[in-house]
Amino acid sequence: MAKMGRPRAFNRDQALQSAMYLFWTYGYESTSLSQLKVAMGNISSPSFYAAFGSKEELFKEVSMCYISTYGQVTEPLWDTTLSAKKALILTLKQSIDMQYDDHHPRGCMVALGTMMAPSEENLHVALALSQSRERTRLGFIECINRGIKSGEIPHHVNSLNIATIFASFLTGISSLARDNIEKSIVEKSVSSLMSLLN
Repeated sequence: MAKMGRPRAFNRDQALQSAMYLFWTYGYESTSLSQLKVAMGNISSPSFYAAFGSKEELFKEVSMCYISTYGQVTEPLWDTTLSAKKALILTLKQSIDMQYDDHHPRGCMVALGTMMAPSEENLHVALALSQSRERTRLGFIECINRGIKSGEIPHHVNSLNIATIFASFLTGISSLARDNIEKSIVEKSVSSLMSLLN
């Protein structure tokens, strides 16, 4: 009778979260396999490969995990039960709160993917992050267009231009949070940003 394999000596969910925080902090290429194995509970190479396949596959899994949890702060953009302006404000405020939360690395892993982008040969690894950024940009456009259609936002507002400004602000919060710019300053700037819709 074949022997049963040795049970994993680590919690997979906890290991995945530890890997997420490491990638979130340093990016894909600056995070080494040895750093990952230590952070994930000093797991052995065989255990790592058995559980996650490769560093690339781990990063892809981490990206999807991030998007389905922390990345949900932008979901109000698609909530048609909210007014367009309320959806925009809620998205920005939730993102600021999340990016300044000290229970995890500061900033947004999706946004930081543009600042710590992998080399050209590894761009496919971060595809989920770039797709998430594009989805958020399109969400801003759709939300603003919805506001224009309802009359809440003036017709003279160019949704593409303003959405680009909103998306840029959202991305920029990451560097502000990591540079320890006071959260209250960033929060107050939301009012100035929203004034572009008057």
